[in-house]
Formats: sequence, structure tokens, C-alpha cells
Amino acid sequence: MHLHVPLDLAGTPEAVAAMLADPAYVHAKVRASGALDQQVDVVAGEGGAFTVTTRRSLPTDQIPANVRGFVGSRLDVRQVEAWEGPAPDGSRRGTVVVEITGAPVRLTGTSSLTPAGDRTTLTYEGEVKAAIPLFAAAVEEAAGGAIRTALGAESAVAARWLEDHGSGVQP
Repeated sequence: MHLHVPLDLAGTPEAVAAMLADPAYVHAKVRASGALDQQVDVVAGEGGAFTVTTRRSLPTDQIPANVRGFVGSRLDVRQVEAWEGPAPDGSRRGTVVVEITGAPVRLTGTSSLTPAGDRTTLTYEGEVKAAIPLFAAAVEEAAGGAIRTALGAESAVAARWLEDHGSGVQP
């Protein structure tokens, strides 16, 4: 199943990238996804690159009951976002991988920050794959829905964060 989720954020690409690399923000967005427990690791790289790895346990109450048997009572999710350094216009590209431990479900794709005036579009795009014979489409659809819901919650956290910490936009 293809997943395309653009998030419109009120901030410059530099401010949004700084937010994405801030462990306090990452903890806040993971909490907003409904995590029962969490682990966050942010590693700076050369030239402004950075990698964010999160591990979280989520309840399966958002997953349809007919699919819940394949994943159990909780989802253990590992997400890795590897961001490149900025281009001259401030845009960035990255890769994203989301794995659900104990369930044969995985999202692999790209992430990008694109300037749009005094705003930035953060886009996640990729493929959700489930290796479950006969039920793959239902599991992929459920996983895609859960990912969209989590990204919606993260978007709200990002909007508040940029408002409280500065968007990088000059008045």
C-alpha cells in the first residue's frame, strides 16, 4: 500500500529541521502517538545531517479486531529517520523505515522538507508491506491508517512546538 502524507508547518526548513533533531520534541511527538513506553536516540552527522531512532510500544485499539490477532495486544514500533544536510535553499531529503516487531509489517520510504514561502512542507512517502498470506491488504490498510493517525498527532505537536520555540520566520 502506498502512503503519502504531507504536513504543512509554519516555519522555515531550518527551524523545522532543528525541531526534528531536538530530543525533547521527538519525545513529545512519540508521547502524542499514544506510546505506552518509549526510547529516543538522536545522532548528529556531518554537514547538518542527523538520524533519529525511536522505539515505542503502542496499544492495538486502533487496529480492526479482525486483524488484531496478527499483532497481539500491543505494537512494538521502531522508526528510523536519516536526514541529509540542507541544500542551499534549506530543503532536505531523508529516508524513513518503520518496523513493527513481532508482526511482518514494514514501511520504507522517503522524507523531505520543502520550503513554501514562510512555511515548510514535511512529506513522508513510502510503501507499507505486510508479509501475511491472504490478509496482507487488510493488515497494510490497518497499518497505514495507524501511521496516518500517528503523523496527524505529530503534526499537532509540531505546530505547538514551532509556535512555542520559534518558527524561524522573521516578522
